[in-house]
Amino acid sequence: MTTPTQQHPYVNVPETVSKEAQEFLRTLRDPALMPAFPDAGDLAGWKKVQAFAEAAGTATSAPRLKRYEHTVRETSLGGVPVLDVRPKNWTDNGKVLVYTHGGAHVMSSAASTLGRAVIAAHETGLRVISVDYTLAPFAKYDQMSDQVIAAIQALRSDGQRLSDTAIYGDASGGGLAAAAVLKMRDRGLGMPAAIVLVSPWLDVTASGDTETTLRTADPNALDERHARQAAAAYAALEHHKDPYASPVYGDYSTGFPPTLIQGGLKEVLLSGFVRMYQALDTAGVTVKLDLYEGMIHNFPDRIPDAPEAIAARQKMRAFLHQHLGL
Repeated sequence: MTTPTQQHPYVNVPETVSKEAQEFLRTLRDPALMPAFPDAGDLAGWKKVQAFAEAAGTATSAPRLKRYEHTVRETSLGGVPVLDVRPKNWTDNGKVLVYTHGGAHVMSSAASTLGRAVIAAHETGLRVISVDYTLAPFAKYDQMSDQVIAAIQALRSDGQRLSDTAIYGDASGGGLAAAAVLKMRDRGLGMPAAIVLVSPWLDVTASGDTETTLRTADPNALDERHARQAAAAYAALEHHKDPYASPVYGDYSTGFPPTLIQGGLKEVLLSGFVRMYQALDTAGVTVKLDLYEGMIHNFPDRIPDAPEAIAARQKMRAFLHQHLGL
């Protein structure tokens, strides 16, 4: 007879996490069983991967869209497609949350991750602008962050103030959000009032300690060979330590917005969370590292009804409200 503390074939299921999390962890399987990702230059291969991921993401989003009343409008900002999401009973208080979705930089879209944007709008009460940036390898890291900036600049041209704007990214979208804000600072464009990074991919070099020590701890994340191919599609090897590709290597001594970093202790990306926290904290930036026992990559979305996920979203709401003056 098995117990919650015994080993699952691919992941430990600790009794120190909620029942909802334990149940989810027991469903996970070895990501190495997934078909390999294409080489960076195999555009036809990437289109197939993206079509598969789009269908899967759309299916995952569907119950969220039914559960939370919302309105959504397709538009563009600065020539970049976006989805303008507003929660039930939204009233315009001038505050906006810009969202950059995850997907290892090579998968998903604003449409297939709409459920995440809707949950963010519902939990925070904010208007959410989900940026539908071009995926790698059809765009590279510098073009992708430029698209995020173009959308933010277009909002500003419409009268939106940066002091009333925050940015939120999950997984690779967290790395993209941090890169875009860093680039805005370096270009003298100002910075948003706050930034939230959930399970962010902050170092595409895979050099952090937990990239090795936790490699088999979180089967919900991509296998090493998938991450390596995704990183190659996102940026040429010689650019992997460019702070606009891997923000953990950035210089934060000249400032950065108040930052909330959330993640789980099973995440292979955990080293990146800690290193980013240390870089910001050492530079005197207001930063909070909010970690959760036994949680997997992007757990607030993957296990949305778990107490851990609910707590994380509540802390995100409080953080954003504090720094947006709500």
